[in-house]
Amino acid sequence: LAAAISAAVVGRRIGDISHAIAEVAHADGYEINTDFGGHGVGRIMHADPHVPNDGKPGRGYPLRPGLVIALEPWFLETTDELITDPDGWTLRSADGSRGAHVEHTVAVTDDGPIVLTDRSWLGAS
Repeated sequence: LAAAISAAVVGRRIGDISHAIAEVAHADGYEINTDFGGHGVGRIMHADPHVPNDGKPGRGYPLRPGLVIALEPWFLETTDELITDPDGWTLRSADGSRGAHVEHTVAVTDDGPIVLTDRSWLGAS
């Protein structure tokens, strides 16, 4: 997540964020689900642009001041496949192995990324 946030800089592209996530996952031996990922934040849930968790640097939607995106790395222990529970919402790894999902909402600004969901200033994590 930290690598993704660091890549959310004006002048870069969505693919730079995606590539940063993938580099961390692969360096530590984790699989990445590519069906889900981050997204734009606006008037609807899961708005464009889609922010994949694996991508090519220098490609995709350009990062401009004012863009607000949710960054959502999904790392899985032994598979890249997820299944959805009957409730239509809960996701699990297809083979029952462990997985992790984290998320922050970030505003891209001329002064660098601002993590809008960082609650550390409240004394909370």
